[in-house]
Amino acid sequence: MSDTINLPAGLTGRPLVMSDARAVFEVMAAQELHDTGEVAIEEADIVGDWQRPSYDVSAGTFGVFDGDRLVAYAEHMGADRGDAAVHPEHRGRGIGTALAGWMQARARAAGASVVGMPVPRGSDGDRLLEALGYHVRWESWVLQLPEGATVPQRTLPAGYAIREATPEDYEACWTVLEDAFLEWSVRDREPFEDFLARTVRRPGFQSWNLRLVVDGDGAAVGATVVYPYGTEGYVDRLATRKDQRGQGIAQAMLVDAFAVAREHGARTSGLNTDSRTGALGLYEKVGMHVTQTWVNRAVDL
Repeated sequence: MSDTINLPAGLTGRPLVMSDARAVFEVMAAQELHDTGEVAIEEADIVGDWQRPSYDVSAGTFGVFDGDRLVAYAEHMGADRGDAAVHPEHRGRGIGTALAGWMQARARAAGASVVGMPVPRGSDGDRLLEALGYHVRWESWVLQLPEGATVPQRTLPAGYAIREATPEDYEACWTVLEDAFLEWSVRDREPFEDFLARTVRRPGFQSWNLRLVVDGDGAAVGATVVYPYGTEGYVDRLATRKDQRGQGIAQAMLVDAFAVAREHGARTSGLNTDSRTGALGLYEKVGMHVTQTWVNRAVDL
């Protein structure tokens, strides 16, 4: 699809392949550092997403190169979801506009009626998408539990327990997480093999990264995915079964996730939530503070 993109003189473009993951990480990291003052992305995040069996990397991505150096990229992740990054040194040249057009064309060809992506509020990307007619679909927040702070202990119901998930538990964890996230997220159910690719097959995965809550009969009632990001323990996903809510299980899961991350070297704890979940108040109640605000901007196709 490179012939459909009008790139600045001297730049070339092509679909990406798995071996480009490191270069994409470097562009995204440079963008995050410029826009937010810190880097949250890891190469493992990109590899985990790209190695999903349902995903065709070359069909879903496009990279822009200055010689052999990747300076920008975009991808259509399926349905209405996309992402893009332009290295700060190459902004203001029309690359972002060109990639937005590519993403729209790719999503339209896949049958989508809308496509959007997350950007830090007030960033160059936010202003560009607003100028291109993108509207805000929802807000999201990055929250952090400061170093030295602790979450008040919350006792699980009698007979319930939190533990590391074993391979025999993986499907139950997937079911709990997908059931909960699909209550508010408008998308198809993630295939089980894709879930495995993004969690237990993610580079660097350790058994403590996937946590399971079980009731007295051993049935799964909650699941947490928590990873180390430098000196932070990051809660990537957390969910409780709908019929088990209101018993303090989610807060107990947070306490557990933060504690196990500290046991593995984390000094702070963090997570991300958005306005669709209604969970912001829960995290603020346990002492977490908003450090960044993002918006998901989308355009009708």
